Amino acid sequence: MIKTQNWLAAQFEVERPRLRAMAYRMLGSLAEAEDAVQETWLHLIRADTSNVSNLGGWLTTVLARICLNMLHARKSRREESLEASLSLPVTDHEGGIDPEEEAELADGVGLALLVVLDTLAPAERLAFVLHDVFAVPFDEIAPLVERSPMTTRQLASRARRRIQGVAMVKDADLAFQREVVDAFLTAAREGSFDALLTILDPDIVFRADHVAVSRGAVREVCGAQAVARGARQILERIPFAQPVLVDGAVGIVIAPRGRLLLLLRLTIRDGKIATIDAITDPEHLRQLHLAVPPS
Repeated sequence: MIKTQNWLAAQFEVERPRLRAMAYRMLGSLAEAEDAVQETWLHLIRADTSNVSNLGGWLTTVLARICLNMLHARKSRREESLEASLSLPVTDHEGGIDPEEEAELADGVGLALLVVLDTLAPAERLAFVLHDVFAVPFDEIAPLVERSPMTTRQLASRARRRIQGVAMVKDADLAFQREVVDAFLTAAREGSFDALLTILDPDIVFRADHVAVSRGAVREVCGAQAVARGARQILERIPFAQPVLVDGAVGIVIAPRGRLLLLLRLTIRDGKIATIDAITDPEHLRQLHLAVPPS
C-alpha cells in the first residue's frame, strides 16, 4: 500500500512523544532532541516506506542514528564556559525552547541521570537508553552501533554500572550524606543563612580550582559565615544544582540542560560539611566517576 504524506504525518504525530522522550534521554538537550525528531520526519517523507511494516521501529532506528551522529559531533564543539551559562536568565528562550519546560523534563528524567549519561561514550549511551529505558532488543541496537549483539549487551551493562556506581561507603552512610546535602541545597535556595550555619563546620574551607580562579572566583574561603554567604548568593538563583555520587560519595553538580559545568566535591564529618572543592576544569570533570545517588 502506498502511504500518503497525510497518513505518514498522522502516524508520525502519534509517535512524536515517544521519539521526543527517546531523543531527550540520548542527547540531554530539549533543543537538540527537537532537531533530531524533525530530522527524523524529513527522513520519513523522503523515504520509500511502502514496504515498511513496523513504522515505529523504523522511526526508532532513524532517530537513533541521527542522535548517535549528534553525540559524535559534540567532541568538536567548543566547551561552554561556566560564567556564560550561569549568566543566562532562567526565563531566556533559546531557539524557541521554553526553559521551564526543559527544567520540568529534566526533573522528570532525573538531572543526575542526564549528567552521568553525558559522561558515557556515544555507543554506551545509545545502548543503555534504547535497551534499558525503551526496551529495544540488543539485536536491533547492534547494527546502529556497529557491534555484535553480545558486544552491544556489554556496552549497556558497562553503562549501567557507571550509572549505578559502585558504592565506596555503606548505604546508610550514603543516605546520611544525602540528607546533609539536601539540607544544604534547601537552605541555600531559600536564602536561610542560619540554616546554612547549622550544616557547615565552623572551620569549613571552600577551595576553587585554577579554572574557576581564572574566571574570577576566590581561590580559598574559610569559615562557616563566609562560605554560607557565598553559597546563598550562588545557589538561591540556580535551579539546576542537584546531588550526585562523586567517586562513591555524595556531591553536588551544577548542570544547566544536563551539561555538567561545575561540581562541588564535599567532605562531611560529624554531620557537617567540612570542605567544599569546586571543580570546573573540563579535563578534571571528565576524569571523575559520577553516578546517580540513591533516592
